[in-house]
Amino acid sequence: MSAGSVGVSARWEEQYLCKHRASLNILTSKTGTRNYYKGKNCLSTGRHTSKGKYILIAEKLPKYVVPDLTGFPLKPYVEHSTPKNIP
Repeated sequence: MSAGSVGVSARWEEQYLCKHRASLNILTSKTGTRNYYKGKNCLSTGRHTSKGKYILIAEKLPKYVVPDLTGFPLKPYVEHSTPKNIP
């Protein structure tokens, strides 16, 4: 066996292992089997009935806490014509 053939197999092995390691990093629903379902990492907001309908449960719905902004000096949008350096 010559020294050149050892280098070729080592390079092939390195390329194979790099591709193999890269494929193990991320498993998406497109790369898994047809039965693999990853989901969206969110909780259920209700339950399914025996007739196939979905019932929302109020305790499972997200609750957003919004502060009262009446009299707040800042506006939600900034115009393009505003000066950059405001004293």
